[in-house]
Amino acid sequence: MRRLYVKVILLLAITVVSCSKEDATFQEEDIQQVFPENPLTIEEINATINATITNTGDFDWNAADTHFLWSAVKHGQNLLTIGYGSEGEYFSEIRTRDIENKKEAVLNIVLEQEGVAKEDLKLVEHEIINVVDVYVDNINTIIALKKSPYVRYLEPNGYNQFGMSATARSSSGCSKNGESINTSHYTTVSPNNAQVSWHFSEHNIPQAWNLSTGSGVTIGLIDTGVSQSQSLLNSSGFNDGVSNGRFVQKYGTFIDSAWWWSSNYDGPHDKCGHGTAMASTMAAPRNDNGMPVGVAYNSNLVAYRATEDVLLNDYHERKGVSAALTQLGNRSDVKIISMSIGYVWSIGNIKDAVKYAYSKGKLIFAAGGTSTSFTNGFGVIFPATMSETVAVTGVDDGSNYERCDTCHSGSKIDFTIIMEGDNNTSKAPPVLGFYNGERRYTGGSSVATATTAGIAALVWSRYPNWSRTQVLNRLKTSSDFYPNKNGSFGYGNIDALQAVQ
Repeated sequence: MRRLYVKVILLLAITVVSCSKEDATFQEEDIQQVFPENPLTIEEINATINATITNTGDFDWNAADTHFLWSAVKHGQNLLTIGYGSEGEYFSEIRTRDIENKKEAVLNIVLEQEGVAKEDLKLVEHEIINVVDVYVDNINTIIALKKSPYVRYLEPNGYNQFGMSATARSSSGCSKNGESINTSHYTTVSPNNAQVSWHFSEHNIPQAWNLSTGSGVTIGLIDTGVSQSQSLLNSSGFNDGVSNGRFVQKYGTFIDSAWWWSSNYDGPHDKCGHGTAMASTMAAPRNDNGMPVGVAYNSNLVAYRATEDVLLNDYHERKGVSAALTQLGNRSDVKIISMSIGYVWSIGNIKDAVKYAYSKGKLIFAAGGTSTSFTNGFGVIFPATMSETVAVTGVDDGSNYERCDTCHSGSKIDFTIIMEGDNNTSKAPPVLGFYNGERRYTGGSSVATATTAGIAALVWSRYPNWSRTQVLNRLKTSSDFYPNKNGSFGYGNIDALQAVQ
């Protein structure tokens, strides 16, 4: 890669600088760096990102040089996300004087370098995770922030141009269209011919219903919301048929605005269709309308519209997901969080929020990845790459383990769900449609994740006093490869009946 800047070494200004956040020190030359006046182009930024991911399998803004980071900030509405605090201080439930001092020290750097008064600074603060979003124009601000011991990371979360030259919708993404469902792709149960997806039987889910239906367990869904036009997933129809005594709640943390500092929340209702499909997979009632049933059809559901679609490329989506995670983390009744969304590299404010929800004992499931027009070929995506999440992907129903046509696999995967026909990609799980009386197919690692979250709810309902670790261990011991872990498919397919016994 061509050299983007030159370093001018000041021979008479060698100093000893403390650079470790873990109390280790080393000597470094005090270097004055001279950068080009103009930022890199979007094409240059994307080419470097793509090359890095291709060569290493990941991309990390913390490893980017100052000019590269500043260039992305300039192309992203001058938004810089700053994770502050000492190393390991991801969140603060109690805002101590120490953490407030660290935040103020970071903000003072921004104010000084940008030459603005505090009341004029565009600033968004997060309540629990130690993150602020600020307007930055001057490259010297980034230089100074990088030297601060109270900066954990710097990210240009307003930069959303990577991969946007092509359509960024996954095969399991946005769709509000109803479909004709092949009668061979479901069986029926009482009452009144409620429909059971073919893939449920592949995991002995109907047999598990004799022991558990998810009663008493609350699942948190972070996605595109739930359609207000599908009554079976709203309060008017959530208790239908033999599903009873439960609740559904809907919230919105996604802000629909072109400006990152806006507070124009877009409400709780799905406008994409993806979240509605995931909610159906997990918790649709065992209804008397002849419509698809969810895995844990007696569980409670708390659904968040935190994203616009499945790809977390927008600042408001990233902020929406982190807010949903912290809010669900604070609910004692929520045991499980399901996220069939993600991105090709890690996002700091979401990572901090995942750690917060995990610290509250939540069992967090995340999709391993379903190929979009530009993620095809990448491995397991974020946040499924985190140790705090349980990564799931989809496989077909052939005799040999093969991932679904668009699913990602790799060493980070923990479980698999059969959700596609062998040599028949049109054979997919049927779910409730966006509108009343309609059905559709869904697929990819998204539905695999939602199915696994539903199975976990069956287990936790059967054993309500178990911890997260006990529930997760039961899923592992009920899977094909246990006690071993396959390099691409984790512990493999889960037997729901064995899991609840």
